[in-house]
Amino acid sequence: MPDPIITESMPETAILIGIIDQYQDAAEVEEYLQELAFLTETAGAVPEQMFIQRRDYPDPRTFVGSGKLAEIREYVLKNETDLVIFDDELSPSQLRNIERELKCRILDRTNLILDIFARRAQTAHSKTQVELAQYEYLLPRLTRMWTHLERQRGGIGFRGPGETEIETDRRIIRDKIAKLKKDLKRIDKQKAVQRKNRGKMVRVALVGYTNVGKSTLMNVLSKSDIFAENKLFATLDTTVRKVVIGNLPFLLSDTVGFIRKLPHTLVESFKSTLDELRESDILLHVVDISHHNFEEQIGIVNQTLLEIEAGNKPTYIVFNKTDAFSYTMKEDDDLSPPTFENVSLEDLKKTWMAKSNGQCVFISAKKQDNIREMRELLYEKVKEIHSQRYPYNDYLY
Repeated sequence: MPDPIITESMPETAILIGIIDQYQDAAEVEEYLQELAFLTETAGAVPEQMFIQRRDYPDPRTFVGSGKLAEIREYVLKNETDLVIFDDELSPSQLRNIERELKCRILDRTNLILDIFARRAQTAHSKTQVELAQYEYLLPRLTRMWTHLERQRGGIGFRGPGETEIETDRRIIRDKIAKLKKDLKRIDKQKAVQRKNRGKMVRVALVGYTNVGKSTLMNVLSKSDIFAENKLFATLDTTVRKVVIGNLPFLLSDTVGFIRKLPHTLVESFKSTLDELRESDILLHVVDISHHNFEEQIGIVNQTLLEIEAGNKPTYIVFNKTDAFSYTMKEDDDLSPPTFENVSLEDLKKTWMAKSNGQCVFISAKKQDNIREMRELLYEKVKEIHSQRYPYNDYLY
């Protein structure tokens, strides 16, 4: 028999859409679309082109104006584009109108992130959380799925099988949402019992923007082998490990990374996972110092912590990826091209970053640079809480 022919499916192609509104400039929007491109690649598609329009506010009907939409339609037809992805959440009517104009699949940022979460979910807990968020996102958008059953508009008797089908599906989805919420409550109770069974050990949680190296740092500190890769949301399920530094044991947890415009449905459904942050004694805020806009990422994480009521925890910033951090150096001769120079640890400790972020540490988890100082900081902070909790065990130190 001849060998079977194995064909590989080509990845879907996508174009990305953003607008420059009255609250942000062109550089910001371009950076946001670069992040959207990274999300698109994480989901398995290939971003081919970006379209940006300057508007004070999105068009309530089609998000972008009619001229820009015609330009996008021409590109989609010419290049046979599979997906058009918008860097904002679209309303049900916007999705319907844009899909009718472009005649291809339309996704918004929320839908894209939900898809990535669905791919990444491994445990029953995270799968249930993602499924709940997906159904809550889908419910108000059901009308898009039944346009093939629409009847000619009229007066009496207009209610046709399409409308009946929609109502049936809404009922089914509401029932599924109710069941998933019930399942989550049951799982949350189990998780709460697990946390209670850990006793009064000091708990430290790693928190930060997605893809800043939390899982890599977790592996270094706990000497474990947690999955880590250069993609967004590599970790969805909270992982807890017992760590011992010196003679001092404590619990270290790795949590889901945050991101700009994290969908509200996901924040709600993942609140139980984020309980690990709320119940921790210390937060280690991991920052990718090599990212050119890490300051904004710090602000997004701090704001998210406030939203989930975990903003009052003792928090220490860990500036990670120092091996990839560099600055542009210019010679005295203005005609010479700029060169990129890596910054030494001593120089980093003299920067504004070290002076304006309280007690912090600079490391490279990947290269394991300055991990000793990281462990010493962690030991001192855990020891303070441990000695308060167990005042008669001072002899241990």
